[in-house]
Amino acid sequence: MAGERPLVVAADETVLDEILRVAAVAGCELERAPDLTAAREHWARAPLVVLDEETAQLPPALPRRGGVLLVCKGSPGPKTWEHAFRRSVERVISLPDEETELAGAFADVVETPAEEAGLVLGVVGGRGGAGASVFAATLALAADHDPGGALLVDCDPLGGGLDLLLGLEKTPGPRWSEVRLSGRVSVPALAAALPQRGHRGGSLPVLACGREGEGPAVESLSAVLAAGRRSGRTVVCDLPRTLGDATAEAVTVADLVVLVVPIEFRACMAAKQVLRPLSKLTARLGVVACGRSRGGVSPAQMAGLLGPPLLASMLPQRGLGAAVERGEFPTKPTGPLASAAVDVLAVARREARAASR
Repeated sequence: MAGERPLVVAADETVLDEILRVAAVAGCELERAPDLTAAREHWARAPLVVLDEETAQLPPALPRRGGVLLVCKGSPGPKTWEHAFRRSVERVISLPDEETELAGAFADVVETPAEEAGLVLGVVGGRGGAGASVFAATLALAADHDPGGALLVDCDPLGGGLDLLLGLEKTPGPRWSEVRLSGRVSVPALAAALPQRGHRGGSLPVLACGREGEGPAVESLSAVLAAGRRSGRTVVCDLPRTLGDATAEAVTVADLVVLVVPIEFRACMAAKQVLRPLSKLTARLGVVACGRSRGGVSPAQMAGLLGPPLLASMLPQRGLGAAVERGEFPTKPTGPLASAAVDVLAVARREARAASR
């Protein structure tokens, strides 16, 4: 039934409007029929059939089939259950309380879960100005070359906006202040609406905080992370050093949280402070050392002082600061940044596969 759309047969205009709204949020296009006679053409082939109570109480005019939902306003009464039984309805969904379940049914039609679940990665700076946002963007660009693709999520409302870092500040599309999600989310629909940073081989969707408004709500961020994992995408979260409820949720579910730390004593001390709350939420932590060694301290020695394993180390990348200021974020697959990102991705994939066994 590839290419077929769910079929909606609803006589109640209020219920129909609600069904259409939920389907739009899930990114699911529908076939509509005013009655069962008009529905005959699509009845057998539709991957899902949604009826309202007015339609369900009519005499059966079409053969029984699976995958039929009955949507009602408020709690279902005895008559509703009677009609549902007569129609061999798979599930009765009450609106508005069970809107998430209806959205999930539509999302299941739009998205087939990936054979291999996607990764959720967090990136946080050991101190201010460590380059965590730059590394998060580079990590997402590297992951976007994979078949599942990637999604870059800005979780720091005080960071100035990842859209600005990537030169997307004038690109239309929703920022977190305009995004309110919960339950089941369609990643293809979300990604298509977001600003995207083009690169060799594709384009990376970016969900930024922007310059106004708050960062992500817990429910919205949780829905995006779950959807990305389900769809096989790598979701990279640029995290603030001070964790709120939403970012604590991201840390808790992440496959790996990367701490970016310059190789210097003061940065190491600051990173210890950042690590303290992180380590209470997850043990899946690693360090990326950046810059040149000072005072003879190696990246491995610095990671040893902090505790989490050293994932990668990277020397300063020539011209990076000036390029970022010009809005020319580097997307080339070579250089210290890109090499460190590849190393971190390799570790994250290896650890995720080991954990799934």
